[in-house]
This record gives sequence, structure tokens and C-alpha cells, in this order.
Amino acid sequence: MDDPFQYGAIAAANSLSDVYAMGGRPITCLNLMAFPDGQLDDAVLREIVAGALSKITEAGAVLAGGHTVADEEPMFGLAVTGLVHPDKIWRNIGARPGDDLVLTKALGTGVLFNAHLKDWVSPAALQACVDSAMTLNNRAAEILHRYEVHAVTDVTGFGLAGHAMEMAGGSGVAFELSLSALPLLPEALEMYERGMRTGMNRMTLQLIEPDLSWQTEVPDWHRQIILDPQTSGGLLVALPAGEGARYVRDCRAVGLDTAAQIGTVVSRSAAGLILLP
Repeated sequence: MDDPFQYGAIAAANSLSDVYAMGGRPITCLNLMAFPDGQLDDAVLREIVAGALSKITEAGAVLAGGHTVADEEPMFGLAVTGLVHPDKIWRNIGARPGDDLVLTKALGTGVLFNAHLKDWVSPAALQACVDSAMTLNNRAAEILHRYEVHAVTDVTGFGLAGHAMEMAGGSGVAFELSLSALPLLPEALEMYERGMRTGMNRMTLQLIEPDLSWQTEVPDWHRQIILDPQTSGGLLVALPAGEGARYVRDCRAVGLDTAAQIGTVVSRSAAGLILLP
């Protein structure tokens, strides 16, 4: 990101996401900053922190301080502390055969941010990407508290496929995902078709390929979208059969327009992740 305020806001939303994915409520945050001493104006640092604070405040948490070290490249994140009732913690295991699978945000931030470095992405598509990454998972989590939740994770650096495989493996089941049902950010597939890739795509594929089964014929560039590393991605949720569509409707009613039911949980036989048309 070139805009320091947006940079800070996205980093904060990404950091806060882990607490939401466990059913918790963020309470306190600490800034963790690396900043090139003397190479960037201090106003850049202030804008990064201001962007983060905007999301911390939106989350109902407080900024309790932080730590800054000198480094050649700017880096920023938060250490977040939250609260959750010990009997109501959501985990990334526990999905059951027959469950519906819902994803609350569209995919594609990884390839779009990379392609933006080459000026391939239109302003409108980049703005949609930034808006998605800046969106907290608080509303998706708040709605989810009304449901019987079997398993949840937030989709981040290992992409949908990596995090889905972790959830399926930990639950002793398999996930069937419909490629056509996946919500996608504008121009994300186009960037893959043009040849853009990320380093994490290759790494994630190496990790999961032995347990990955494609039941649909699509070109390699199209397959890359399930590996796309998300910055501040959505929640991947396993809900009892029939509840997925209702949860999607509830999400969309509060403006989470890209929430979608993307598949089902099945008994494990061979592959842990099965991609259907």
C-alpha cells in the first residue's frame, strides 16, 4: 500500500481477525512497528498508527501503547488481547459431515496487491480490494454468535485452500468446495490469467497438494484462486446442515455482500479438500 493510513488500517483489521475467529471480543492492542529511521517522514508513521487506531476504535478496543524498532523496511501489526467465555471458544476443528461451509469475504487480495505493483489493476478493482481488506470481521462474528458453530477460521496467508485443509484435517473430515460458488474480488481471476502469481501460492500448493483433489477441469491460472494469500480475509465457517444459507442472508443484510455458501463437509476417504465445478 502507498497510502500509510490504509496500510495501518489493513494491518490492524488483519491482526484483530484472529480474536473474532475464536468467538472473542478485542480488548487491548499494542502497536508493533519497524520503521526506517531518517528515510521516511515521521508523518508517515503517524498516519500508519492513525489508520490502525481507526480500526481499533471501530472494534471497541483500546490502543495501550506499542514498540518501535529501526529497520530498513516499514512493518506494522498489532498484538491483540481479547476476551471469550471458556465454554464458548470457537476452534478451527470440529466440522462434521453434512455441515454447510460459508466464506464471509471475497478472495483475491494477494494477487491484486501484487498486480497493483505493476499497475495492472484498475482503480475501481483496487478500491474494492482495499475496502475488503479494511473491513473488520466483527459483524460476521457478531451474527455468528446466534448460530450453533462447529468450526471457524479466518482465511489469511495460506489462502482458502490452506486454511480449509487445516480445518478439515483437524476435524477428521473432507471439504467439498464448489469453484463456481467462491466469491471473488473484481479482476482477481483476470490477474491470474495474465500471469501474475505470489510466492505463497507455490508454498501452499506444496503443502496441500497430496490431499487435494480436482473434480473439475479448469486451467492452472483459474486453480490459483484457491491458493491466493489473503490479507485480512474473511471467516470460513462450518455450520449445521441448512444453516449456511440463513447465515449468508444475515451477513448480506448488514452489508457483507460477498458472503457465500461455498461447499459442504463430507466424511473423509482419501482427499481432504475436493474441488467441484
